[in-house]
Amino acid sequence: MTPLRLTWVQPEDLLGHELRQAAQDGRDPSAIAARWHAAGGQEAPRRAGASHEPASPYLRRLADDLLDELAALPSGLEHSEPTGLGEIQALCPDWPTKQSGGLGEEDPPTAPVPRLHAAWLGRATGCLLGKPVEKLPLTAIRALARAAGNWPLTTWFTARGLPSELTTAYPWNRRSATTSLAENINGMPEDDDLNYPVLNLLLLQRHGKNFSTTDVARLWLDELPAARTFTAERIAYRNLLGGIEPPLTAHHRNPFREWIGALIRADVHGWTNPGDPATAAAQAHRDATLTHTSNGVYAAMFTAATIAEAATRAGDIHTCLRTGLSVVPPGSRLAQAVRHAVQLAQEHRGRDFDGVVDELHATHTPYHWVHAIPNTALLAAALTHADGDFTASICRAVSGGWDTDSNGATAGSIAGLLAGHPDAIADRWTAPLKNRLATSIGDFDGIGFDTLAHLTHQEASHP
Repeated sequence: MTPLRLTWVQPEDLLGHELRQAAQDGRDPSAIAARWHAAGGQEAPRRAGASHEPASPYLRRLADDLLDELAALPSGLEHSEPTGLGEIQALCPDWPTKQSGGLGEEDPPTAPVPRLHAAWLGRATGCLLGKPVEKLPLTAIRALARAAGNWPLTTWFTARGLPSELTTAYPWNRRSATTSLAENINGMPEDDDLNYPVLNLLLLQRHGKNFSTTDVARLWLDELPAARTFTAERIAYRNLLGGIEPPLTAHHRNPFREWIGALIRADVHGWTNPGDPATAAAQAHRDATLTHTSNGVYAAMFTAATIAEAATRAGDIHTCLRTGLSVVPPGSRLAQAVRHAVQLAQEHRGRDFDGVVDELHATHTPYHWVHAIPNTALLAAALTHADGDFTASICRAVSGGWDTDSNGATAGSIAGLLAGHPDAIADRWTAPLKNRLATSIGDFDGIGFDTLAHLTHQEASHP
């Protein structure tokens, strides 16, 4: 019988990821790493969610013990990278104030709906563009697109006409190829990058904008299937089932607490707080701290504040990104990475984006491909280099590799807001979606993006 290798929860794999995380967040794991390797423990898998073979019972017990020892190590970054909202605000000298020109202020009551419709369509489009190449290395993404005559990337990936040796060497994401290649798209398939915005819409419908982190936890247990969670979300879900309450759910044996999961949940917080990036960031913080700490939380706050700014007609993408950075501690690794990425993109204006991507990959080699820091940097670089243009934004975000569907989704959400109307997005992107979203959240399966826009506007209108 083939053993069940449930991803993102095996102690022997969590320990390998925690050793890397400890080295990144200012702790010294060398002594614990030596004990683990001396006992026969392996490194965490680089791309998969679980190692191929299960560890021995002894190694599993040892991994659990060492995870707890690693958690007790002191960090030299705790003062520059706090997780508490008050501490974060104290480090941010340019913390934003509410601006005029939001969705519900200068416009007629129904005018914002097309903008939100474009944001939902943008998120779905960018996600779908990135799905078939998720988990593939950068060299594979470039090779597959070039062989199809689609490089620089300008449209959907396709398997049509590709040499078999290329697709054998670089197989598409097995879960997505049947639903996300140009020849296979028939509506928007289910994806966690769309499940979470739907779930957070449901959160606001049930609890309003003053929801608590505990409300988020209860909603997940009621409405989110466990198998639809990954990385930090899966660990937090398991912690909840084990009787651990927030915010410890984000800390306990959770080496993925600085990865991208909280970022992909942030859109609704920005969509429903147009012109109020501070409130959007605070909402994203309450959501994110169920599963994440420090830079994982900052990535969500940065995204929510950027989107809240983009949901107005007050500024361009560069203003939006500066607003996003205003809610991130300036000395944090995430803020440094975003500033570097934006500078790179500005220096390469009018030149190929590949040079930006290559330097970002060289800079962020120590991080896992799902970590929030490199992915947020890539997102900021793509939006900057594209100057907010919709097609350029999603294509640059996806062509940069790492977490392709998540980066494409967030880039599409922001660029869709800036586009302002579904008709401003090319038909080749929106027509294949057929105004239909597949999801396992609540009663939303099969819902249209136009309906989601109206529901989001209702929540944006509430105090």
